[in-house]
Amino acid sequence: MKTLLLFLLLLTFCSTVLLAQTSPNKKLKILAALQAGGKNAATQILDAQGRAQGDYDILRHQWYEYEAPWHTGQTINGLLAAYEITRDKSFLTATAARKAGDWWVSLEYKDHPQLKGMLRAIHGDHVGNIIVTGTITDGTPGLFRLSRITGDRKYADCATRSGDWILKHMYIEGEALIYDGVHPETGVVMKDRSPFSSRNGGPQITLFDVARPNNEGYLFKDMYLHTKEERYKKVFLNLCDGLVKRQHENGFWMDFDPNDPKTGKIHPRFNLWNAESLLEGYELTKNPAYLEAALKTARATQKLQKKNGVMYSTNFVDGRSREDSIVGSGVSFAGILWLRLYKLGYQEFKDSIELSLDWTLKNQFAPNHPDKNLAGAFFESKVNVQQDRSVRLIVRDLSTAFALRFLADYYSVVGSR
Repeated sequence: MKTLLLFLLLLTFCSTVLLAQTSPNKKLKILAALQAGGKNAATQILDAQGRAQGDYDILRHQWYEYEAPWHTGQTINGLLAAYEITRDKSFLTATAARKAGDWWVSLEYKDHPQLKGMLRAIHGDHVGNIIVTGTITDGTPGLFRLSRITGDRKYADCATRSGDWILKHMYIEGEALIYDGVHPETGVVMKDRSPFSSRNGGPQITLFDVARPNNEGYLFKDMYLHTKEERYKKVFLNLCDGLVKRQHENGFWMDFDPNDPKTGKIHPRFNLWNAESLLEGYELTKNPAYLEAALKTARATQKLQKKNGVMYSTNFVDGRSREDSIVGSGVSFAGILWLRLYKLGYQEFKDSIELSLDWTLKNQFAPNHPDKNLAGAFFESKVNVQQDRSVRLIVRDLSTAFALRFLADYYSVVGSR
């Protein structure tokens, strides 16, 4: 009860400081939101090293690191999306996206006998001192984008070397899966234990507990476009084919963490990442199976969004949601996917896109918010109860990264009208 009351206080607090939507011009609203959100990402989310700080506790005014390589990659991608619309160079320079990219590539193992070329992408938090594949594969789109924008190949080259290590040591070609975990000191791949604790409670570990499609971020497509090596394209399409094969009728991939087939739990972003990679595959090949699978996920995700536009981090196949964590990044990411399908001619997603846009714009902290860590940020919540029963009320940096991408994509459509 105490946690619920504190959470309601958080929502009340946020409702008094959200960015007011007074401008009659939608394009100007979006530009203002991109400007304020980009500034927050560049000056508050990224620390002095260029690393994304993770989870911000509004009660203690303190950041808690969470899967920094992945969060940093997402922040780079969001900053670059904002830069491409606003042309604000402060989002791109050596104090922002490039600084974050430099920190990201500094994680590469240079001399380790087993891990040379791999990235020290340690997840941390509840996963512990383990390199997680998805931290790399889904952290890389911003690195390739950074190389394309700046002309500096080092970011994409580093991402490619880490992808090569993954292919050599972790890829299961016949199953279209990739192992999830690597020990950061020995380079030993985890094949009999999952890095995700929820997958270690059963009587027997299965392949689906220790390996996943890991096509989030479509790393191998980016590697193919960057190098023109056909073998990377073959891997990417094999993973896409595996996703089509293993998609459940409900439009999600229930066999793989963070979904849970035993409880029926659905994590919205995980499924959206898979669908996004399938749209990348469709763009590359025009294979209708990829488009149909992405459409199934997009339609299923519409059912996760509530009438006021909000989404929650934990949902269930029976339609229930656990309302303790608001996933603003899911609202924006769904908007990104729906917008791509809308541009392909699927008008059915128009209302959902507008609902996500409305929620995202309304749930941005004011650019003059008295807590500079929140000024211009977009809202996403998490309630953490610690072992000593204390509560952390978290606003996550992820929502800002995804909101910047969504708003930039939306503006690229309406801005041309």
